[in-house]
Amino acid sequence: MQDRAKATREAILAGAASIFEELGYGRASLSQVAVRAGVTKGALYFHFPSKEELARAVIAEQHAFITADNTAVLERGLPPLESMILICRRFAGNLLAEPIVRAGIRLTLEASSFDQDVRQPYSDWVALMSGLASQAQRRGQLRDGLDPAGFGQFIVSSLTGVQIVSAVLTERADLLERVEDMWTILLPGVVTAGLKSQVPALARYSGAPLGQHS
Repeated sequence: MQDRAKATREAILAGAASIFEELGYGRASLSQVAVRAGVTKGALYFHFPSKEELARAVIAEQHAFITADNTAVLERGLPPLESMILICRRFAGNLLAEPIVRAGIRLTLEASSFDQDVRQPYSDWVALMSGLASQAQRRGQLRDGLDPAGFGQFIVSSLTGVQIVSAVLTERADLLERVEDMWTILLPGVVTAGLKSQVPALARYSGAPLGQHS
């Protein structure tokens, strides 16, 4: 029964992600979610008594997905600056590939519609990027005098803006290119002198050793 309940809940979240991504919070209904998920209304209400709770669950699922993906990057033991760049690239890739991520991001931007406090995911992202920036500075990748906390917040703000503009202008068709542009513009002003020649390779970093990028 536990496995069955878990499978039902996962189906509901997948259906909700599809509906919320497509219609947004205001136009979505639980009836539509039930149909998309292939479950009865009773099963849906058992797991999620209201649309608000379902939206919060989708945001939480999205945050958990991204957190796990970020952790996977950190566990590779890459230099901190490369980790920052790869995390941004993978976030963009997950936006393109994963409905739960797209739905969670849309709901985050619409959170005032259902009185949801969405500061925690952003705070976690800023803390992660600030910590990596501090490590990169100690490793001699980022110049002295740069404020790691301020830079971490700026990266999160920049990535958020880049993905929103890409969604509006091209439905994210150019998202990976725009994220690469973001780093191409930012890196010359923040890296140490010894890394300036590597800026083009760093900006398009996808996890391969430097010098082996496509």
